[in-house]
Amino acid sequence: MSRCFALPAGARLLVLQGDITEQETDAIVNAANADLLGGGGVDGAIHRAAGPGLVAVCRGLPERSPGVRCPPGEARITPGFALKADWVIHTVGPVYGEAAAPAATLAASWRSSLALARVHGLQSIAFPAISCGVFGYPAEEAATVAMGVLARAVDGFREIRIVLWGRAMHARWLAVASRSLQAIP
Repeated sequence: MSRCFALPAGARLLVLQGDITEQETDAIVNAANADLLGGGGVDGAIHRAAGPGLVAVCRGLPERSPGVRCPPGEARITPGFALKADWVIHTVGPVYGEAAAPAATLAASWRSSLALARVHGLQSIAFPAISCGVFGYPAEEAATVAMGVLARAVDGFREIRIVLWGRAMHARWLAVASRSLQAIP
């Protein structure tokens, strides 16, 4: 099930329940760990679906500090390998309860991912619920942060998707989108 919402500059937002690794968009966003080498949840699913080339390319990315290829709030891009999406944009969200300014870091993750996609001329992108899994960010709070970014930073995009695993997560994000944005057919 999906719903469509209007975004600025003629872009549209789809909020849907599904598997992000199956999205046929220019890029999918990986809610990654700072080492970019795979993990659980969305990160592990993307690495498994993309195949071994993804981890090999990620290993080749420079470390900013030991074990950190992508600090929280930033983004990196790699090819999608066996995925339907041509690109994977990796971003590291905040660990809720540990980050000094979790909302600011989460917003930076969304903005950095969009900016990197824009630099590469991508027009469609699919996001997961960044930081809402093992990083513990409450779904409604994360959705509110994301909708705030999407209401302002989407010039150059045709379609943005938020792909959520499970009915409960989908319902929470859909409720926030319905309060924040105008639904369209």
